[in-house]
Amino acid sequence: MVRPLRESDRAQWARLWAGYHDFYKATVAPEVYDLAFARLLGSDPNQFNGLVAEQDGKLVGLTHYLFHAHGWKVERVCYLQDLYADPDVRGTGIGRALIEAVYAAADAAGAPSVYWLTQEDNHTARRLYDRVGEYSGFVRYNRPAP
Repeated sequence: MVRPLRESDRAQWARLWAGYHDFYKATVAPEVYDLAFARLLGSDPNQFNGLVAEQDGKLVGLTHYLFHAHGWKVERVCYLQDLYADPDVRGTGIGRALIEAVYAAADAAGAPSVYWLTQEDNHTARRLYDRVGEYSGFVRYNRPAP
């Protein structure tokens, strides 16, 4: 079952988000966890939204997304920033259910476009993404650290 993130989910959400960061070999300071969780539960429409997948009372997946203006569209678009499923539930439809829940939220908000990024070598996830999305062909660049 996919549902909105709740205050009582803090510990299980943090475990999943840590797994997400471990997967991407990223580190996030503890204060960022606090800030991210507060943003996810806030009511600011320009901040993040959080959904979780739950099975038998345990959180097994998460997604974070936000709506923002786009220079080529009148409507706002939806950026799916984070998507993670516990390794033991991958391949069971959790990722698809989370993406489809973001699609539904975008539709409800009148956002015609949902997009996300992943690493080029994230082959397992890309097999799912190729079924539920369209590869854009874009390559992302980042500003080098100052």
